[in-house]
Amino acid sequence: MIKLERSIIPSCDVATLKELERIVKGTCKVKGIGAYKIGFELVLRFGMKEVLATIKKHSDLPIIYDHQKAGTDIPEMGDRFMKAIKGVDIVILFPMAGPITEEKWIKAAFKEKLGVLVGGDMTHKGYLQRSGGFIENMAPKKIYKIAANLGVNDFVVPGNKPFMIQEYRRFLESFGLKPTFYSPGLIEQGGKLSESGKVAGDRWHAIIGRGLYTAKNITKAAEKYVKALG
Repeated sequence: MIKLERSIIPSCDVATLKELERIVKGTCKVKGIGAYKIGFELVLRFGMKEVLATIKKHSDLPIIYDHQKAGTDIPEMGDRFMKAIKGVDIVILFPMAGPITEEKWIKAAFKEKLGVLVGGDMTHKGYLQRSGGFIENMAPKKIYKIAANLGVNDFVVPGNKPFMIQEYRRFLESFGLKPTFYSPGLIEQGGKLSESGKVAGDRWHAIIGRGLYTAKNITKAAEKYVKALG
């Protein structure tokens, strides 16, 4: 879905189209930028068409939509959701509503010719049961395995938990996959590119938000992060 084996993906979690354009203009000529990730804040406020048009003025890189978190509704909503986000290239799903929803939403995305990234673990404390959360500890592996059986090879894993990236890689490779990983949770949430990059394998994309859009010089920050990918 992304031509580069390793890249930086700017996470455009900002409030205005002006801020979005600043990010894209500041990074679109940097070698090593792989895609742009947009979220609900921009899309709900300005509409998908306006957001996509703002990016496409400057870049033809893939656009990832992260609904934060899609895949948590009833199975039948999958088809409607995928039609509603028409125009993006890739969608992120966190199918915590169960295996039936997961299967239906992944198939709905494929039907609309969308690339699919599936997440199961998150970056913050209080998510899995072992850190005081609601989600059982083995749930991410169950989510990843179902996705893999449906033909998904791209997975969201927490960049500030390199030990878990290593575990999920080992798990997925144990039944023949060569997964591609995408990691938020870097820089501002404590994750280090060097540490996560060492354990993620050859195909890894670092998703960076505040570390880019709060920088005084976005271009120089992007170049620094690309260099750190190794």
